[in-house]
Amino acid sequence: MSRFWSDHVVDLSPYTPGEQPKVDNLLKLNTNEHPFGPSPRVLTAIKDAADDSLRLYPDNDSTALRQAVATLHGVQAGQVFPGNGSDEVLAHIFNGLFRHGDRPLLMPDVTYSFYRTYCKLYGIACRTIPLADDFSIRVSDYVGAHPVRPAGIIFSNPNAPTGIALTLADIRAIAGANPDVPVVVDEAYVDFGASSAIALLSECPNIVVVHTLSKSRSLAGLRVGYAVASKEIVDGLVRIKDSFNSYPLDKLAQVGAVAALQDSAYFDETRNAVIKVRENLSKQLKTLGFEVLPSLANFVFARHPEHDGAALSRALRAEGILVRHFGIARIDQFLRITVGTQADCDRLCNTLSEIILKTH
Repeated sequence: MSRFWSDHVVDLSPYTPGEQPKVDNLLKLNTNEHPFGPSPRVLTAIKDAADDSLRLYPDNDSTALRQAVATLHGVQAGQVFPGNGSDEVLAHIFNGLFRHGDRPLLMPDVTYSFYRTYCKLYGIACRTIPLADDFSIRVSDYVGAHPVRPAGIIFSNPNAPTGIALTLADIRAIAGANPDVPVVVDEAYVDFGASSAIALLSECPNIVVVHTLSKSRSLAGLRVGYAVASKEIVDGLVRIKDSFNSYPLDKLAQVGAVAALQDSAYFDETRNAVIKVRENLSKQLKTLGFEVLPSLANFVFARHPEHDGAALSRALRAEGILVRHFGIARIDQFLRITVGTQADCDRLCNTLSEIILKTH
């Protein structure tokens, strides 16, 4: 604690990201990075753009990127709000849409933990709603009468870290039952098997959909994300952005992102490869006795009935394999395992098999 800090800094509990190791030869299956590299078109676009023009400020409106997103999703460019990673986009959403006095933001009790961090940062009241026993979101919990009118609703779809997804009918029901509050659907993993709520925007103008290029486009190192919503909502988010940082996306990030969004063939090839490995990994883990939740993401969420989750995580790290363990209520026995290549997953499962045999 420092005497120079603002008062609210003392009570902040910052988000803890997955470990980024500084050790060679570790197999990273802990931060849901894509196992394959970005489209070759991305690398070419970035190299071509790395010229003397870098002395100039980038396009503060990210015009080409907004148009590329609009073309991809069949919306207007004015409905697209890009940012420096989806976390920055979410930060502006929390700041711009959810600060309504004591009205609470509704979210699942098990979801992306950054949401609670943003609530603390921006002084937003929060009410968590327990997932069902099978770790799915119960739509009925969000469509009935609320004790207090919520400031908004937010959930990941597929949910993180469970990987379980709602259908579009479920999302339509939640948004339709809450027409006067924003319903934010964080679709970081949607491209690995779920359906995007962008399809619902014309009938549910209170929906805000958030995407990232870090996962299915293999651009975690470039930091590009975006929201798609009504122009009314996007105009408000632009006000927030231009009161914070008018140039959040550099030139190289913009041209790389456009190239990634336009290479649909590479996108389909690599995401389908991840989906195939995910299904194989789920089968392999079940053969080892794990309970594996039904995932539509680029990770699986699994626990073993006879082995402690934290102990398994430590044992894997000792063998040079990183997975994510969350030491929090309800999910402390689970491991979140990123889908790597088939060779990566074979190494993981062979190591798990050896660990299980040793402890019997």
